[in-house]
Amino acid sequence: MATKKKAVARKAPGAGDRPRPRELPHLGIFVGAALKKLRQDQNLTIQDVSRLSDISRGMLSRIENGQVMPSLDTLSRVCRAVNVSISQLFKDYDMPDGAARYVPAGQGMTVVRRGTKRGHSYELLSYDQGPKKLFEPFLITLDDQSEVFPRFQHAGTEFLYMLKGRIEYRHGQHTYVLKPGDSLTFSGDIPHGPERLIQMPIQFLAVIYYGTGIA
Repeated sequence: MATKKKAVARKAPGAGDRPRPRELPHLGIFVGAALKKLRQDQNLTIQDVSRLSDISRGMLSRIENGQVMPSLDTLSRVCRAVNVSISQLFKDYDMPDGAARYVPAGQGMTVVRRGTKRGHSYELLSYDQGPKKLFEPFLITLDDQSEVFPRFQHAGTEFLYMLKGRIEYRHGQHTYVLKPGDSLTFSGDIPHGPERLIQMPIQFLAVIYYGTGIA
């Protein structure tokens, strides 16, 4: 008697390699963790919440550990005990994932630009990881009065915001004296750069925006 071979499904090359949609936490686990954090933030014990909500400590412990999903009535009583509405409790449940790039103070990437070997510090505060750059934010510090500065030209629009000191900054045929709180926005393809350092030290933010991006 011929035996039947069991069919085995084979996955096509690359199948299943796509990133999966973000999975939301189990509702009971989310509720429990949120209630526990609210209780701890207010320096309340489970005994305190039990007394305020008239719910046993054992039930509250099970709720906080995600072992049980409370009824609407129970949830309402616990929320009142920790001074939060039910809608506030769920406000972060389906919050989209973030992808912010955090750079602690003083840990930006040091960049050396043409003609700025001495007394001219560029700190790149963030950078794009993709094939095209959309923007570049720099923290620029000038602390050498004798520095001779070249003229810069690049694609995109540049925005300057003064933090410390005073500087005369050239853009094309015009110069501008900038002090803390002043800003300057200009097209990067016109020659520009520091003209005269008036009051040291000088520090300003420079953000270059490339629009659709450059490779």
